[in-house]
Amino acid sequence: MSKTGTQTKTQRKTSGKVQKTDENQVPDKPEAKYRIRNWAMYNENLKKRGSITLWIDEDVLQAWKPAPEAVRLRGGQKQYTDGAIECLLLVKHVYHLAYRQTEGFAHSLSQLLGLELPIPDYSTLNRRAKRLNTKLPTSTKGPIHAVLDSTGLKVYGEGEWKVRQHGYSKRRTWRKLHLSVDEATGEIEAEMLTGAGVDDAEAAAGLLKQTQAEIEQLSGDGAYDKEKVYKAAAAKGVSKITIPPRRDAVLWEENGAEPHPRNENLRRILECGRKEWKEESGYHRRSLAETAMFRFKTIFGDHLNAREAKRQKTEAWVKCVALNRMTHLGMPDSYRIN
Repeated sequence: MSKTGTQTKTQRKTSGKVQKTDENQVPDKPEAKYRIRNWAMYNENLKKRGSITLWIDEDVLQAWKPAPEAVRLRGGQKQYTDGAIECLLLVKHVYHLAYRQTEGFAHSLSQLLGLELPIPDYSTLNRRAKRLNTKLPTSTKGPIHAVLDSTGLKVYGEGEWKVRQHGYSKRRTWRKLHLSVDEATGEIEAEMLTGAGVDDAEAAAGLLKQTQAEIEQLSGDGAYDKEKVYKAAAAKGVSKITIPPRRDAVLWEENGAEPHPRNENLRRILECGRKEWKEESGYHRRSLAETAMFRFKTIFGDHLNAREAKRQKTEAWVKCVALNRMTHLGMPDSYRIN
């Protein structure tokens, strides 16, 4: 017999079955329902994501070839700019193409548009992806509320059906994608791809260093409750940190005149309770980082196609660039109706 709470001795027989009542059982909260205010505009933006003109704009076409060098360098010269390579990689990942199919798609598109545009072959795309500049372009100026989170991306391994039938095998490898997201706009401000064993708190310093906008508030789950995160936040000039200390946390030693932000959070939790602290501090906005992870995996899948670490980093970066472009088109403006 399963026990889900304090059972009463009252039992009822209904249709030959024993039904038990629980006087102390708390009724489940109704599932929250939301309605989108700007559905017409958001619907149009969703359709624009499939437009090829979004991923190949006029500026890229004009800067397809690099400018001639004043002093010719030794060895072979670049025939295509990083912008051209990035453009084709965006097309590759948005439309889920392989390298050869990307080359063929670009050739056919060039012919249909009547452009005499040289197209890099698939081996050039593969090679240049290893050395592509991986600085994430963002539009947010700040100050922002940055929310941090991480997720796993499969590099190689069995599909879910094989795992269900036969279990995992030894050859199953993952990479960890760390994101810093602006909670107000949903834009990805910084990204890092690391090995599966890298701690979230260890990656936080790199994310904060990459973030170009001023950070007013930083939020993360309990995995970021470490001294290295608070030091990185202080170096970035973050004024408010909402990271929940663990259940058995104690106050940290304070050397300066100002109280440590973690100690302030812990004192407030002891005073009013963890649930109320999360409400008043805006901690629940951290879940928007999980929303960004969900969007990433829904659009691009939960795996990486590249096999080499440098190409994997470029692949994750290009996908984040594409996700930001989709975000800039427009996001749903929703409100709760119950």
